[in-house]
Amino acid sequence: MDPLLPVDHLKKDLLNIHPTAKNFHDMWKKDCETASKFIAEAKEYNKQRWDKTHMEPYFKKGDQVLVSTLSFNNPNGPKKMRDSFVGPFTIIKLIGENAVEEDKLPSRKKNPTSPEIVEVEDSPGPVRKVIKARKIRLNGNDQRKYFVRFKNQTAGKDKLFAEDTIADGNLHLRRLSASERTEESPILCPMAMGLVYLGRGEFPLSFDTF
Repeated sequence: MDPLLPVDHLKKDLLNIHPTAKNFHDMWKKDCETASKFIAEAKEYNKQRWDKTHMEPYFKKGDQVLVSTLSFNNPNGPKKMRDSFVGPFTIIKLIGENAVEEDKLPSRKKNPTSPEIVEVEDSPGPVRKVIKARKIRLNGNDQRKYFVRFKNQTAGKDKLFAEDTIADGNLHLRRLSASERTEESPILCPMAMGLVYLGRGEFPLSFDTF
């Protein structure tokens, strides 16, 4: 008869929990309780600070108010000579709880903004030449675009265009292809002492008598 082992004394219908899993569960539970406690304390602390310093706005339509220049992004003059406040301005409308619309001078009004990105129209001038091609992957497809240099402009003004958007694109692309063929093809120049290989800035291959 086989001896009885500790596992034989366990009931088959009971769920057994591994000691390591139980320890991890206990540790996780304690960490969650500690984190919840700290979050609640932080919320209470922030609420006390807010209640101590916050004051509900009492402005109404038609009031005269001053505006702080601390957040102005276009101040003029030395910092020590600037006014801390400007105004007074008349409140036209209440916006929400902490914001108002004021009747400011045109110089104090901000420019209207749009959530859309507006492309700036920039026409550097006529095309001088196409410098080089670049392959770009867009939406899973490879597209070839070209760097264009404009007349009377520096290299910093070079832009990338598609072939069909370049003015006189066929002419400039033919010139680019011709210049690339000239750079890549070797030129054999007969000289008194033989043939000299001229191309890509390499040294002569042979000086044997021709």
